[in-house]
Amino acid sequence: MNEIQIKGEHARQAATILAIATTSQKNNALANIATALRNQRKDIIEANKLDMENGHRDGLKESLFDRLLLTEERIEGIAAAVEQIIALPDPVGTCISGQIRPNGLQVNKVRVPLGVVGIIYEARPNVTVDAATLCLKAGNAVILRGGKSAFHSNMKLVEIMAAAVVESGLPENSIQLVESTDRTQAAEMMKANALIDVLIPRGGAGLIQSVVQNATVPVIETGVGNCHVFIDASA
Repeated sequence: MNEIQIKGEHARQAATILAIATTSQKNNALANIATALRNQRKDIIEANKLDMENGHRDGLKESLFDRLLLTEERIEGIAAAVEQIIALPDPVGTCISGQIRPNGLQVNKVRVPLGVVGIIYEARPNVTVDAATLCLKAGNAVILRGGKSAFHSNMKLVEIMAAAVVESGLPENSIQLVESTDRTQAAEMMKANALIDVLIPRGGAGLIQSVVQNATVPVIETGVGNCHVFIDASA
């Protein structure tokens, strides 16, 4: 079995438990994550320094260094964002709509967890926490495949989050990271129909189109991150 198959099996097992986890259990896990991120910020920064050093060695584009950098201030912002997720209503079990049929049968549309979510993204370690905690809140297990340039940062962040989840009584494999940086692992995720319920690409146009065009797993296509600056003639 390859890494995706192993992690996929573990994620499926975790997903069955997360699907019935209470709001309190999930929020406790999220609170533990926020606390652990703050308490272990120095370890996170040390791991991030390795990525920054490797980026300089490997000729990473200058524009990517700011996305990659983690500071105490940024880690505090990430932890605060986790606390904002705690404050969100639990989507699981919410009745979206309903109707009573002519025969008296009541039919409701109710939100349920997706199961196992795969996320492929680029050199933004903050996405590691954002994606994992949003999936956890919605009762889903997640398999993360981040960019090579953020490898050490992502490893440390997932290690911290997994330990915090276990502390709350939920499965360690609720949050997993693909450790191989080989691009074939991303391709394996795109074809893992029996293991991954939905795949979400987050990044540039090239990444998103690659996933949309090659995946056999259902894909949620996100918008391309793009910014436009308009300069007035008088500027």
